[in-house]
Amino acid sequence: MAEYKDIKGFKVQTVSTDPAASVIATGTWASGGDLNTAVNASGASNAGTQTASINFAGNAAPYPTVTNAAESYNGTSWSPISSMGTSRWILSSFGTQTAALGVSGVTDVNAVLPTTVVEQWNGTSWTEVAELTTNRHASGGFGVSTAGLIVGGQSRPGAPPGTPVTHRANVESWNGTAWTETTDINTARDTMFSFGINTSGLIANGANPTAPAVSNTESWNGTSWTEVAESNTTRYSGGAAGSSNTLGLIFGGATPTFTAATEYWDGTSWTELNNLANARVSLKGSGSVPSALAYAGASSPSVASAATEEWTVTATPTTFQQENLGQVFYNSTSNAFKVTKQSAPAGTWASGGNVNTSRETVSGNGIQTAALMIGGLLSGGGGVSALNESYNGSSWTETGDLNTARSQLRSEGTYTATIAFGGSTPVAVSALNESFNGTSWTETGDLNTARRGLASAGASSTAVLGITGYTTTNVGNVESWNGTSWTETTDVNTARRNLSGGGSNTSALIFGGYTTVYTNINESWNGSAWTETGDMNTNRIYHGGDAASNTSAIAFAGDVPPLTSNTEIWDGSTWTEVNNLAQARNALGDAGNATAALASSGSDGSTTFYAVTEEWTAATVNSTLTAS
Repeated sequence: MAEYKDIKGFKVQTVSTDPAASVIATGTWASGGDLNTAVNASGASNAGTQTASINFAGNAAPYPTVTNAAESYNGTSWSPISSMGTSRWILSSFGTQTAALGVSGVTDVNAVLPTTVVEQWNGTSWTEVAELTTNRHASGGFGVSTAGLIVGGQSRPGAPPGTPVTHRANVESWNGTAWTETTDINTARDTMFSFGINTSGLIANGANPTAPAVSNTESWNGTSWTEVAESNTTRYSGGAAGSSNTLGLIFGGATPTFTAATEYWDGTSWTELNNLANARVSLKGSGSVPSALAYAGASSPSVASAATEEWTVTATPTTFQQENLGQVFYNSTSNAFKVTKQSAPAGTWASGGNVNTSRETVSGNGIQTAALMIGGLLSGGGGVSALNESYNGSSWTETGDLNTARSQLRSEGTYTATIAFGGSTPVAVSALNESFNGTSWTETGDLNTARRGLASAGASSTAVLGITGYTTTNVGNVESWNGTSWTETTDVNTARRNLSGGGSNTSALIFGGYTTVYTNINESWNGSAWTETGDMNTNRIYHGGDAASNTSAIAFAGDVPPLTSNTEIWDGSTWTEVNNLAQARNALGDAGNATAALASSGSDGSTTFYAVTEEWTAATVNSTLTAS
């Protein structure tokens, strides 16, 4: 009999920690000492270290108190130090524990104009130095106290309150004595992530009026800004730590939902790593990749945080053990045999046949080589459609139309045995349910609750779930179809609409959607109850997606905003970003599963409708096996 070593090419090893994909992937967050005063939108020594940092000013508890207090961290605990001269929050900063700058900011929660005051810390006291040229707040900043940059930000042209804000692209350079205007960033923004030194820095994400969450990253070489790879999670107002434009971390922030996501920049691309323990916004960071610090921030819109977390990479180049797909190993620490898994399929999108009639808010179902695209809205104001097209793996053919034209409906089954239910007619939300036999549609038992923008799951056309949606408000109720009638079953935890889902009526998953904001919420169904589980990386609505079960799913495209081509894979515990679609769009048709999916038609949410079809193909996801 062949031995495992002969089959896989390596023997079963005994290890004290699980192998990882890279050295940096061994990093984790652990609790540090809490601040004495909970505070958010403060200043920080972003060039400090994990064991030598300061935090100053900000919006302190109880909200809305603007403070000038400062604290110093020694790697274990925070201690009060001399206060700044001017109380403020949403300020910018850079420097070390003993030499830092606190720049601009807003002096109270209702202030119209940001201050231009700059204060310098020498390790003992604060001194006012040359003021910033442009009044602004929520800027990026990096460098040391004698050589740094203030980047972008937000300002107002003047009173009265309510005057529209201006988002800045301008950059000012500090030489230890004076400020000088230098090269503007390409995209104006505020509340961005920033790290590095004055000749080698990086900014990522942020916010501005045209893109509430800016997706792009820009690299600074001391002279000019260059757009580089986008981060995996588009967000703003988080923490960062890094030493140059080739090495850093970003963490936390808002999407607009508060996130705990952590990403690593290696000079070329972003990699998702282990999350913070506490999702929060307006936090601060110090240090760099092997040992960073995250502190302060807000755990909800008006609740400041005192939490400190320490990021530590446990492996070194000499102790690091590379993860090999399919390798069995024994972890002596946890006393368990394990096999490494492929965390997400290494798949790609390829062009398929164009649809005959481009539409949005359609419903799709089936598999990649035998799918339907049903109903929807026609381009050019053509109204609600009853059209039905069938896909054979290479081309679309028009087939039997619905009896009642609808958009924002759902369907489950195969391309020869399908039900299509709910949605919106030209005059109202609908409870209609129609059954398709491969040729024509027949009206059958209606939903109990008329609704649109719902999700669905089903292994066949006779065992289906109709999930959530919108009546005159978001609803959380779920109905089960047995081939004859609908029966109310257990509600989801979070009512929402314009989400996606899939699976069977005993093992389903729903993800994303709209509550009062765009969400990334993920819920799993086991046949009797819904459980909130690991959220998607990207908040979105009107996205495509499907699931084979509650442990295997794919989500793609949608409105973030703006439109996205982003694709994520669910393995039963986490969502992982994979290769993007070629065409960003929303309200598209979907079919298939995490290893063979279909994305068809859709629009830009306005006047442009797409006929394109893309096919996702990937290897089967492997599961982790643990035998104790």
